[in-house]
Amino acid sequence: MAGKRLGRLCEKSSALFLCDMQEKFRPSIVYISQIIEVSKRMANLAKILDMPTIVTEQYPKGLGPTVSELGDLSHAKKFEKTCFSMVLPGVEEELKKTETKSIILCGIETQACILKTTTDLLERDYDVHVVADAVSSRSQVDRLFALTTMRQMGAFITTSETVLLQLMGDAKHPKFREAQKLITTSAPDSGLLQAFGVGKL
Repeated sequence: MAGKRLGRLCEKSSALFLCDMQEKFRPSIVYISQIIEVSKRMANLAKILDMPTIVTEQYPKGLGPTVSELGDLSHAKKFEKTCFSMVLPGVEEELKKTETKSIILCGIETQACILKTTTDLLERDYDVHVVADAVSSRSQVDRLFALTTMRQMGAFITTSETVLLQLMGDAKHPKFREAQKLITTSAPDSGLLQAFGVGKL
């Protein structure tokens, strides 16, 4: 197994990226309410586990702020951008302050900012875990092919439930009770996993 990437998730070496979930995107992104809810689940977990959390906003002057439903993001570092990638100089500086090896990625749009961010992170030798039930697009065809491309590139296409359980790892985890509500509350049902058959990607 030497040299093989296994995609192991550990709270001490993982960070959460929340990409461009802003007000003006509400009418055009398919399943927007579900990906916001799932992303909030991931953000709450990151807060419980003291994981670095990065939030970006694409041209907020025109596209508005991050949606309020994501809840308290006071633990996160927020960055404005105009480029598609979240891998901004300021973000790279934040990551250098941590032991981050794995990035958990949520947000929009899959074929634009999520794909470009994944490309840049893989190029910098991070493991990337794209949360399939927390990324969406205007076009689900574009989303599907972007997920396929990212898997071919070496990213891990996963689900919020998988991420949550892999990070906790053990019912004896000292913060298990804090996270238990997140574990026992299932992610919202949507067509993001069923409609296209993630297993066929």
